[in-house]
Amino acid sequence: MTPLIGIDFGTTNSVVAVLGDDGAVRTRRFPSAAGPLDVFRSVLCFWTGGPGAGTLRHAAGPAAIEAYLDDPLDSRLIMSLKTYLAQRSFTRTQVHNRPFTLEQMAALLLRSALDGMDCAGAQVVVGRPVRFAGDGADDALGEARLRDACRLAGLGEVEVAFEPEAAGYRFTRTLIAPATVLIGDFGGGTSDFSLLRFEPGSTRPITALTTTGVGVAGDSFDFRIIDRVVSPRLGKGSTYKVMNNDIPVPAEYYAGFARWHRLSLMRSPRTLREINEVARTAAEPAKLRQLIRLIEEELGYQLYQTVSAVKAELSRADRATLRFDGAGVVIEAAIAREEFEAWIAPDLAQLTSVVDRALQQAGITADVVDRVFLTGGTAFVPAVRRLFEQRFGAERVSGGGEFVSVAEGLVQIGRDRLMR
Repeated sequence: MTPLIGIDFGTTNSVVAVLGDDGAVRTRRFPSAAGPLDVFRSVLCFWTGGPGAGTLRHAAGPAAIEAYLDDPLDSRLIMSLKTYLAQRSFTRTQVHNRPFTLEQMAALLLRSALDGMDCAGAQVVVGRPVRFAGDGADDALGEARLRDACRLAGLGEVEVAFEPEAAGYRFTRTLIAPATVLIGDFGGGTSDFSLLRFEPGSTRPITALTTTGVGVAGDSFDFRIIDRVVSPRLGKGSTYKVMNNDIPVPAEYYAGFARWHRLSLMRSPRTLREINEVARTAAEPAKLRQLIRLIEEELGYQLYQTVSAVKAELSRADRATLRFDGAGVVIEAAIAREEFEAWIAPDLAQLTSVVDRALQQAGITADVVDRVFLTGGTAFVPAVRRLFEQRFGAERVSGGGEFVSVAEGLVQIGRDRLMR
C-alpha cells in the first residue's frame, strides 16, 4: 500500500494523520511534558550554543516552547508562520544573523512534525485555508509557499485540498441521501466555510458549490479577553502626567498583547526604562509595575495558557474566573459568558457575514442547506454554535473531531483520489 499522509498545517497547532496498513486512519501522537498530544504546536525556537562557537540550533513544537522558556533572552521564537504565507511583504527574516525564508522555516516545522516517519514515496495531502489570513492576502502565493515548504521538508510534490472540505469529508461519507452541506472549520487564525453538494453513489459524490473564509478564529477570541480583562489591570486606559497634564498611558504597550511571545520583545532596557518613567507619574502606578514584572519575568506563556483555559471554561459554564498568579503578578477577575459574548460580538458579526457570502456565492438560501457540520476548537463556543442553530435550525447542526478532523479528512481525500 502506498504510504498516505495528511498534514493540517495550522496557525496555532498542526496535526498529522496516516493511513494504516489495515485501512484505518490514525492521528499521529506527539510527546509532551503533559503526556502524548494529538496536536503539534506550530512554533519554532532558535538559539546559539552547543559544539562550535555560534552554532545555530533550533527546536519545534513543545520542545520549542521549553527551549524558549529556558532561555528567552538569547533565543528567538517564531509563531503563526501560516499567517504570513500569503503576505508578499514578508519574504525572509534574520535569525541570529542567518537569513531564513518563510518557506525554510515552515519546512523546519514540518520536518519536526514528521520526524521518525517513513515519508519516502508517500502520497501527501496538505490542507490550506480557503482564504489565507491577513489584509491583502495573496491566496495563490500562500498555496505556492506551502507547496515549496513541503518540498524543502523532503516531501516532494504534494496534493492540496481545502481545509473545510477535509474537515467534513468523513461526515459527508455518513450521508445516505443527496444533501447540501455547510462545513465550518474554525482554526486558530482563520475560519473557513464550504458549501458542498453530496450525491451518494454517483461517480463524483462531492461537488464544491463555493468556498470562502475570514481571518477570525480562536486567537481573536483570546485577544478579546486579554484586551477587556488583562490589559486594564496592567495600566491600559489609565493616565500619567506630563507637565501637569493627564496623558493616556501609551497604547502600544498593549498592542498585540494576545501574542505571548511579544512580551519578550519589550525586555529591552530602553522600553523598560520608558514604562518605569511613565509609572513614576501614573494615576495607577501599581498596575504599570505589574506590567513591568510580567515582562521582566517572561510570564507571557503562562498568561496565555490561563486565558485559553478561561475561554474553554466559558464554553461549559455561564461564569468563569480568570486567576493568574506568577512571580508576584496577580490578576483575578470573574467573567460572565454574557460579557464574553458581548466582547466577541464584532467577530461573530464577521462570521455571520462570511456565511451570508457563501450562500450568495452558491446562489442558495439557508433553507436549502440540509446539514451543517462544525469543527475546530472555536466550534465549542456556545455563541458560535448558536449562530448556526438560529440560522439553520439546531436539528441540522452537528460537529465532531474538533482538532483532528482536517488531517484525517485529508488522508481520506488522498485515498479516494488514489482509487479513481
